[in-house]
Amino acid sequence: MGKAQNPRRVGENEAMAVATMLRGSPQKLNLVAASIRGLPVEKALASLSFNRRSAAADVRKVLQSAIANAENNHNLDVDQLVVAEASVGKSLVLKRFRARARGRVGRIEKPFSRLRIVVREVKEA
Repeated sequence: MGKAQNPRRVGENEAMAVATMLRGSPQKLNLVAASIRGLPVEKALASLSFNRRSAAADVRKVLQSAIANAENNHNLDVDQLVVAEASVGKSLVLKRFRARARGRVGRIEKPFSRLRIVVREVKEA
């Protein structure tokens, strides 16, 4: 009589983590996310810990969450995981203003981003 189970949004050998309100523009966040796409998770974590961009810390947190989801929720082998997807999207934008000359206004936009990381277990051939 209960509600039907929610279908999985990823495959059987995949796990996902999402961060929805990351402060910073999607364009800047995508530069960091692109650097880890397709890498094994061990190399991706090492790369992010030495990346100088401020968005790297947020990407690293989400990647660690995806790895924990794979290990604890889906019983996947951590040593076999690869970053399958790292997609970035727009979230809300805070609009502020700054007073300018002659009574005018300069618009200031403070963007937020969302990040979705999918890790996939790959069997060694």
